[in-house]
Amino acid sequence: MNKPVDLKGLVLDPVTNDQRYIGSSEPRHGARRLIEGQGTYVDDIQLPRMGHVVYWRSPVAHMKIGKIHTEQAGKMPGVLAIVDGVKMAELCKPWVATLGHLAGMKSAPQYALAIDRACWQGEPVVAVVAETRAQAEDALQFIDVEWEELPAVVSMETALDADTPVIHPELGDNLCFTRTLDVGQVDEVFATADIVAEATFGFGRHTGVTLEPRCQIADYNPGDRRLTVYHSQQAPHMMQDLYCRQFGLSESDVHVICKDVGGSFGIKVHAYPDDFATVGLAMMLERPVKFVADRLESFTSDIHAREHRIKGRIAANKEGDLLAFEIDDLTAIGPYSMFPRTSAIEGNQVVNLVGGPYKHQNYRAKLNVVFQNKTPTCQYRGVGHPIACAVTEGLVDLAAQKLNMDPLEFRKRNVIPDDAYPCSGISGIKLEVLSHEQCLRTIEKMMDYSALRKEQAELRKKGIYRGIGFATLIELTNPSPAFYGVGGARIASQDGASARLDPSGVVSILIGVGEQGQGTEGIYAQIAADAVGLSIKDVRIITGDTDVTPYGGGTWASRGAGVGGEAVLLACQALQENILKLAGAILSRSPEELSVRRGHVLDKASGEQLLPFSEIGRIGYFRTDTLPVGFSADLMVTRHYTQKDYPFIFTNGVQASYVEVDPDTGFVKLLKHWAVEDCGRVLNPMLVDEQVRGAIVQGIGGVLFEECIYDESGLLRNGSMADYLVPMANEMPDIEVAHVETPTQSSKLGAKGAGEAGTAGAPGAVQNAINDALVPLNAAVFDQPITCEKILKALGKV
Repeated sequence: MNKPVDLKGLVLDPVTNDQRYIGSSEPRHGARRLIEGQGTYVDDIQLPRMGHVVYWRSPVAHMKIGKIHTEQAGKMPGVLAIVDGVKMAELCKPWVATLGHLAGMKSAPQYALAIDRACWQGEPVVAVVAETRAQAEDALQFIDVEWEELPAVVSMETALDADTPVIHPELGDNLCFTRTLDVGQVDEVFATADIVAEATFGFGRHTGVTLEPRCQIADYNPGDRRLTVYHSQQAPHMMQDLYCRQFGLSESDVHVICKDVGGSFGIKVHAYPDDFATVGLAMMLERPVKFVADRLESFTSDIHAREHRIKGRIAANKEGDLLAFEIDDLTAIGPYSMFPRTSAIEGNQVVNLVGGPYKHQNYRAKLNVVFQNKTPTCQYRGVGHPIACAVTEGLVDLAAQKLNMDPLEFRKRNVIPDDAYPCSGISGIKLEVLSHEQCLRTIEKMMDYSALRKEQAELRKKGIYRGIGFATLIELTNPSPAFYGVGGARIASQDGASARLDPSGVVSILIGVGEQGQGTEGIYAQIAADAVGLSIKDVRIITGDTDVTPYGGGTWASRGAGVGGEAVLLACQALQENILKLAGAILSRSPEELSVRRGHVLDKASGEQLLPFSEIGRIGYFRTDTLPVGFSADLMVTRHYTQKDYPFIFTNGVQASYVEVDPDTGFVKLLKHWAVEDCGRVLNPMLVDEQVRGAIVQGIGGVLFEECIYDESGLLRNGSMADYLVPMANEMPDIEVAHVETPTQSSKLGAKGAGEAGTAGAPGAVQNAINDALVPLNAAVFDQPITCEKILKALGKV
């Protein structure tokens, strides 16, 4: 394996004294269990007396709820309870999802089950609990709700018009949040610039399609007044806190368990009305209640993301210096802001990130976040990054085209230099250390850029239209307490890890950051093995259980390696220190004379093996009578880590896409995709490459395939896997990944995040490649997903 090198070509210093696993492509820890079908997902769990709940959901976008008739449904076999919003509100408090640091943000109170009105197609109104899922679904057919359809706010373009109905009259209008940022002399620069390019970018709604849908089992034990929730969730401690707040419980009364989670992508980091309703039902009935969303209802009950219309322009001089960006972002979020992270964050991120990699000094952004009668939107993989990157990079390509300048050379000229850090981006974001110059040089060699341009020119002569597109990106990871804490959301920025040496010599790691398929269990095992000093086969990982793991934020914002991994490192280094102290007490030696290597304590000077870990565990647990008086054998330690040096630790990279466009059909063929990623220290190259490739595929889904399509009345028209397109393997190009490593100095490990950068860059790269192919035909498309129909319209053929 090649040794990782930093930006200056130097070999990275090892993190531990005997580093065998950190930086190596170890197979996924625990993969065998899943491959053999031994995983434990929520739907695998069966509890005694367990009921099953299904929800009667609003069939229209906006309606007034009248009388609810449940008599006939209540007589159906196996029915245990039928509960409406009025009854549920007696137990579960409403919530308002706003953040204090998003000045002026507003949202209406929301209930676990709608009471007077339902405000989107799919909002839960009535719960039916029965002994089996089939019985509950049978009874659901006999629920009769009298309702009156109300005018629906569907178009975000008219949401703020005077003649548009206000969804929540108590709020005064349909504006959730607005923000303006104005830096430099934007008007003067645009007025005097040699070239100005502009475009309007559209981004269609899409949603996560996880292999395992949202699901949970709530089990309330009235004997000890304790609630246990088995959840497919990304943030167990966050959910514990929310259940405490909404139901008047304390943390010791609530136990959240997240075992195996079949994918999340941000879909499972929010609290949904049916989450709270399921818990309320378990408390009412004093028995376990299971909810599993079926695939059809997931399309209208899971959060959506990405609905934006952005008008953007860019200014540059004739020498090729980028001078200014300006954007106007209109985004719609449904009728409520999602709890507790809020739905204004995505638009806020777009404002922060547009123009991010470049060294211009003039930037203006306007953001309006509006309410509408559609499924709520919120944070989904990338959270604003794919939008900001596609806008930025689309405008950069337009400027380069007007200047008749190569788009790669234009980027090389204008990215923030690698030796300029630390510095602040134009929006005020603080950047510690990035490597865009190195990444651009690397990708140019990877793709053999000059040869590719030559091939493109030769093929154009034959009527074959191929395009090359670039996307230069930044991605925020490892968020500090400033992200949520200052706004009042009780979401932990820190994470803790406990490391325990068991009597057999095995080390157990307990951490709240869960495994959702991204490989965190694997990297934690690698870190623990190196930091304690033993074989990776002797490491056990326990995650996602609020009763046993230290308090932490969970899995989001690409923080698993940078925050969770650092906590594991600190705990394991402390455990090794305690092992040496105990060994010193056993051997009557100074700990400074000893060292640890591969499951043994050694004489540091001679390298002689003195004690295996199993013997240290035996004495430490069972023969403390042989130790000096007053000596404490502490073989379990807990350490916490919070990244405080910067609001975020930024990852960066560059992606490139090579496509072919058929001008007769509008069909886009993906030929090749390249990515150069800088996520700090690479802990496991194989896992990082998997993450980057998977994220790129998800990004390609957004730019070419995925869109939640609504009609004029606010009804979702393609809410099934028969109609909602997701990227398939046979449509994907080969994806080549390379790395530059600039470790963050905010931690010992030096790891940044890697889980979302692929999604952030792919849409912009593919968009630019398509438009590069269309240059000879004088056409361009900036409305995602870029479909055959949109390309043909741009070509004037339909």
